[in-house]
Amino acid sequence: MGKTLVIVESPTKARTIKNFLPDNCVVEASMGSVRDLPAKAADIPEKLKKEKWTRLGVNVEDDFSPLYIVSSQKKKVIKKLKDALKGTDELIIATDEDREGESIGWHLLEVLKPKVPVKRMVFHEITKSAVQEAIKNTRVIDDRLVRAQETRRILDRLVGYTISPLLWKKIARGLSAGRVQSVAVRLLVTRERDRRAFHSGTYWDLSATLADGDDNGFQAIMTALGGLRLATGKDFDPDTGKISKGKKVLLLGEEEATKLRQELLDAEWSVSNIEEKEESRNPAPPFITSTLQQEANRKLSMTARRTMRIAQKLYERGLITYMRTDSVNLSESALNAIRKAIAEKYGNEYINQEPRRFKTKSKGAQEAHEAIRPAGESMPSVGDLKLDAEEAALYDLIWKRTIATQMANARLQFVTATLTVKNATFRASGKRVLFPGFFRAYVEGADDPDAVLENRDIPLPDLKIGDGVNCRELEAFGHKTKPPARYTEASLVQALEREGIGRPSTYASIIGTIQDRGYVCKQGGRLVPTFTAMAVTGLLEDHFPDLVDLRFTARMEDVLDEIASGDAEWLPYLDAFYKGDDGLAGQVKLHEEQIDARKACRLQYDDLGEVEVRVGRYGAFLETQEDGEPLRASLPDDLGPADLSPEAAQQIIERKLSGDEAFAHHPGTDDPIYVKVGPYGAYVQLGDEVEGAKAVRTSLPKGITPENITVEQAVKLLELPRSLGTHPETGKEVKAGIGRFGPFLVHEGVYASLKGTDDVLNIELPRALELLEFKRLGKRGLIRIVGDHPEEGEPIEVYSGRFGPYVKHNGINASIPKDVPVENVTIEQAVAWLKEKKITQVSTDKKKKRK
Repeated sequence: MGKTLVIVESPTKARTIKNFLPDNCVVEASMGSVRDLPAKAADIPEKLKKEKWTRLGVNVEDDFSPLYIVSSQKKKVIKKLKDALKGTDELIIATDEDREGESIGWHLLEVLKPKVPVKRMVFHEITKSAVQEAIKNTRVIDDRLVRAQETRRILDRLVGYTISPLLWKKIARGLSAGRVQSVAVRLLVTRERDRRAFHSGTYWDLSATLADGDDNGFQAIMTALGGLRLATGKDFDPDTGKISKGKKVLLLGEEEATKLRQELLDAEWSVSNIEEKEESRNPAPPFITSTLQQEANRKLSMTARRTMRIAQKLYERGLITYMRTDSVNLSESALNAIRKAIAEKYGNEYINQEPRRFKTKSKGAQEAHEAIRPAGESMPSVGDLKLDAEEAALYDLIWKRTIATQMANARLQFVTATLTVKNATFRASGKRVLFPGFFRAYVEGADDPDAVLENRDIPLPDLKIGDGVNCRELEAFGHKTKPPARYTEASLVQALEREGIGRPSTYASIIGTIQDRGYVCKQGGRLVPTFTAMAVTGLLEDHFPDLVDLRFTARMEDVLDEIASGDAEWLPYLDAFYKGDDGLAGQVKLHEEQIDARKACRLQYDDLGEVEVRVGRYGAFLETQEDGEPLRASLPDDLGPADLSPEAAQQIIERKLSGDEAFAHHPGTDDPIYVKVGPYGAYVQLGDEVEGAKAVRTSLPKGITPENITVEQAVKLLELPRSLGTHPETGKEVKAGIGRFGPFLVHEGVYASLKGTDDVLNIELPRALELLEFKRLGKRGLIRIVGDHPEEGEPIEVYSGRFGPYVKHNGINASIPKDVPVENVTIEQAVAWLKEKKITQVSTDKKKKRK
């Protein structure tokens, strides 16, 4: 039997696939793609540097021929592959089965130039049966997929390398534009503009705590008065903050609500109507790339980029199917394996009567893969595998979602009671889970926190029409309408998919890129566009509207799909896009002369009067006149464009004007202490700037602002980093400080971030040691994340410990009772156990202190 060389992308994939191939197969890794367009001028061969087109890396005058470069690192890889190819009788390309994998395979052939027969092998999971089936059914490289991927790469290069230099000239150096990234940024910018234009409205209602004859309490909300529905948030016009025209509703103010409360408190309450209905809930389809990214973000707080990296590891180890897919299809063997796993874990009554099959609905679906699921036919649960914390969490998410797809529907009973008191109407709602069905395994997440309660009972007493009820409490509550929420990574992926922008394999890189390039920052999990993003988007909208138009970009994706399927030609499309009458090259040449750089750098804030908001080389700033002289004040990085109000602008300017006035004097040295705001946020400074020496500065942590900082806090901050003591195992110092990325601990070069409730000024050695150990172990032993603490935030986690499983939150560990399965632990149970543990811990600490 002759020797066969099999090439895959990574060493991990190589090790896994080797186990399933015949002994005559040698497996090598290409370490990704072996060549690409030049990333910088130094990459361009000397003989071509004088050619104008090489700046793009694409010869637009020679049928858009790309200039491919092999980096020095890849030259070593290629040499190794060529050496491995010597003496072989056959070459098999076993790269991933999508366009990118097809392209990597084609580049390998272009570089290796094999003289032996070449086969292309594809599989959607790295299991024995899948690999052995694939090696029996090889094919040739699909040139259409390769061409589609190459066209995508050329388009991205043409847009990025043509528009970016224009942004350098007109706004600031280092900025970039992208065929898809600029559209994604525009989505965020549009939402930010909506938030800025939003006008809040106020409305009041009444909330009652009622009880039936058996003293069973329940909540009811006032919904109508005198037959007229009470206004709620949905009735307001976001542009005016007033009730939308044509809405026939009653708007209660504070005075009316308070007066009404007094009238109704001691009146007779009765049940006027009862509505009951049953609903059946279907499970969500199995994961595709986009939904995996969304759910991992919502449930595990993983970024899209991190999700894909971990999924890649799981795939390459043969634990899940291929993670870049927009197909919700499950194979027959998978369906059988899932149904068997349900019977073993939950019982036959939880298996859906018939196998449930899903249809792919995603716009512009690519090559037909299978959905993301546990690989193989054994469906091992997370406890059967040796995985680190993040791998375990993601695998468990995939396992549960997959299992749920073939479980019986959940059956719910909803009860709505209408209560009448005088001429007011109240409504109480209850819910009972009649049969949990797939809820036993999985409840789909949402950005709406109420969605996680879908599988919980909401009790309501057994009420009947005509029953009298007692009013225990009646309170008037005021509400303000809220601006549209900023995107999370999950909701942005959802929007990109809905609009047909990008494809599943690109979502993670899109979101990562717009953050890396400084167009977006994160605040509490929300994606906030920067002032620079606002300026760049404004310029593109004014002068290159097609490049940030959702429909235009979606149509580009459709054309790329058509090229992949052979229904469109790549060269005419590139020619029209770049060289046509309205092509990119001509548009850039035309607008370069028309764009006023000063105007492009100015953002529209009409309510700031004489104060202008501008973007420059070092970020965003305010510009105004003070005593006839220009005054500039940097805008802090953590200030969202929608949050810049006239009051906030005035404070920033006043701080700039008083910048040379000492906030206080250090009690030990009498040096002045200043509180300042720079491009990277607020900070305290000790002493004055002296040429040749830097003043001591420390950033203000969360919770401390220039307005509320005390002298004591300022002094403590300036003493950072501070020593917490010595590590009991090493005898080396443990320190706490504040760095570029926030508060941290450090010991022997190992850094650990502080958690949300930890205070850098007050944290003590025991807690620091715990956080450092947590970092060192890399969260090994983590079984699952229950969810965020309802009061304090931060996730509640379940761990496997020496004495059994326990829940953990902010340094408190509480054992899980033996009769409670870890997969069934609820937020309410976890909070109760932690609360009880905290009380006993405080009591123990007090006893120790008395001793």
